[in-house]
Amino acid sequence: MADLSQVKAGESLPELRVTPDKYLPHRYAGASGDFNPIHIDPEFAKAVGLPGNILHGLYSMAQVARAHTEAAGDPRALRRLSVQFRGMGMPEQEILVTSTVKDASDGRVVTETEAAQGDNRIIRNAEAELELQ
Repeated sequence: MADLSQVKAGESLPELRVTPDKYLPHRYAGASGDFNPIHIDPEFAKAVGLPGNILHGLYSMAQVARAHTEAAGDPRALRRLSVQFRGMGMPEQEILVTSTVKDASDGRVVTETEAAQGDNRIIRNAEAELELQ
């Protein structure tokens, strides 16, 4: 947890690194109710032109939210989150979430954020707003 009351525009929040295991898409499908075979059936995914089964976009978005709530130390601090899904996330590859502070004033922090697996930027142009208590 960072002391967000002291952060300034241009500074970075702590990075989040997470590696989804090969069974994560199955667990996420059960939790979300999204059983689209591109997420849970590698052979189906390959048959439709994908390299293999892919992560749910909302799982990737959840990691962006997690990076912010962990940085704030309080899940209630996340007031707003918007993302653009720009790449396909793959199981068994580390996701790195990085955030740069755009604005820090009046008890709130607004960030520009990205989630990537290597050069594959799966979420771009994300913006989060944290409200500090």
